[in-house]
Amino acid sequence: MFERFTRGARATVTGAVEHAERTGAGHVTEEHLLLALLDQEGGRVPFALAALGITDRRASVAAALAEARRRGGMTRADADALADIGIDLTAIVSRIEEAHGEGALVGDRGGRRRRVGGPGFTREAKKALEKSLRIALGRGDRFIGEEHLLLALTAVPGVVADVLAEHGATCATVERALYGEGGAGRERKAG
Repeated sequence: MFERFTRGARATVTGAVEHAERTGAGHVTEEHLLLALLDQEGGRVPFALAALGITDRRASVAAALAEARRRGGMTRADADALADIGIDLTAIVSRIEEAHGEGALVGDRGGRRRRVGGPGFTREAKKALEKSLRIALGRGDRFIGEEHLLLALTAVPGVVADVLAEHGATCATVERALYGEGGAGRERKAG
């Protein structure tokens, strides 16, 4: 699939690997993909992110991602579902951190094994990459660009999609920022 990536998409994947290696993560996550997209300069994705105000709130995005890691990678929807049955996730995280230290739930969900040649990709990151292919094909594009990666990150349920949505970057708003009103809805065919 990597041969179908544009130069910008390849730079994003390479940047995600570098983010993972820099932080000592055993695997590349969708968070690393988002951070690599935020590092991009020039092009459609930085323009769309700037139009949505995401680049101005990079610190806020990073803080929200860190808070999600602190919760063990649980999404807001997970926390809400637990709250519905009377479980306070914040209280549980606090108790775990009291017993085991701050950040006890922060970890490499993919395991600690290192692969030869660098970190591998988590199942969720692979889903985002696969979704980017489906989005590109659904739009009739022959190549996967960084815009398809961004759309995939908003469309694949999880912490990154939650954080982006909290900052105003849903699949629909990103699509409008990238393609205008006329481009909305085309990738939904790819499902």
